[in-house]
Amino acid sequence: MWKLLIVTSVIAVSYAAKLQEVFRWRDVDFAWPSEQAKQEALQNQRYIPANNLPLGLARWKNKLFITIPRWKAGVASSLNYIPLNTSNSSPALIPYPSLKANTLPTNGEKLGDDRIVSTFRVEVDACDRLWVMDTGLADILGSGDQHSKPALVVFDLNTDRLLRRYEFKPEDLKDSSFFANVIVDVQPGRCDEAFAYVPDLGGYGIVVYSWKNNESWRIHHNYFHFDPLNGDLTVGGVNFQWTDGIFGLALGRMRSNGYRTLFFHPLVSTHEFSVSTEVLRNQTLAVDPNSYNLYKIEGNRGAATQASSSNLDLKTEVLFLTQLQKDGVACWNTNKPLNPENFGNVAQDKVGLVFPNDLKIDAERNLWVLSDRMPVFLFHSLNRNEYNYRIFRIKVDDAIVNTPCALN
Repeated sequence: MWKLLIVTSVIAVSYAAKLQEVFRWRDVDFAWPSEQAKQEALQNQRYIPANNLPLGLARWKNKLFITIPRWKAGVASSLNYIPLNTSNSSPALIPYPSLKANTLPTNGEKLGDDRIVSTFRVEVDACDRLWVMDTGLADILGSGDQHSKPALVVFDLNTDRLLRRYEFKPEDLKDSSFFANVIVDVQPGRCDEAFAYVPDLGGYGIVVYSWKNNESWRIHHNYFHFDPLNGDLTVGGVNFQWTDGIFGLALGRMRSNGYRTLFFHPLVSTHEFSVSTEVLRNQTLAVDPNSYNLYKIEGNRGAATQASSSNLDLKTEVLFLTQLQKDGVACWNTNKPLNPENFGNVAQDKVGLVFPNDLKIDAERNLWVLSDRMPVFLFHSLNRNEYNYRIFRIKVDDAIVNTPCALN
């Protein structure tokens, strides 16, 4: 038994050693205007440190954006960033575009168009824009206050100016809708032709948004639903059952026909699927029942490979996925059939990578990973004397060395 434990420990360390831990926090704090402002927020419980759980990330130049959904009361700011030139390994988060825009209204105060109520994930596009999927829902696990409609909020990162706020239409929504991700399909120099794809993990659909037409439509498919045989998960010693449907989305290279492949999976599933963006971007075709067979089953990743986030490196065409039950990150070279033999283990760490929630590849082909022990946060309570939230980084080419994802 002791030999087994030692071997397991060595394996975990050897994988984790490939990732560089860049930031870590016991609790997250914010860049307050003053110490008095912080103390007032603590006193009136607008800031409850234990309730602020980092979840999503994205990099733009010297900014690393970090989201904190309003799972519970006391989240001071949902959309934030940290400067990458900081020497502090546990830096304070800077609200974006401002603290005011991230502060919930009181006494009937009107919300501005640049407001961010609660966001899970964000996306930086090729046109230096930040796309934010604002759920509009605060205190999700408590009173469930819907302050505004679900909306896409888009900022110009060069000026920090709000470009557009697009609220989803009633027909985009279902009673069970829950939007926790967004990806953007756009080419440099063709910024007005952008499309955003927003998965609805609770309502089992995708909302497609056209920037040019300022229009959205909803798509349904059986592959968007959760797999009832894979809904029992154990993470960080916590056992729970989820029914989350389509969640992780990633775009492949531009093909000769001008379209890309969208790879996707439900969180509660071990399968990966795909569809051409030619289907999604054509509103008539997207909602046509006859388009059902245009969706493809790529394969099965293997047992206990449920994943939240995914991102694809365009140079190698390797797809990276979080591994929720394996405390790690995995990869699949999309030029190979998807099966357990071709599904590689990039990193594993039973301390630092407990619930790897989000991952992103930046413009310099760095893979960023955020872990946050979320099941412990949701169903129990975190030990605030420990480091609970971590951000790692690794070069994509280094990540796939000695894995089945390496280029032949």
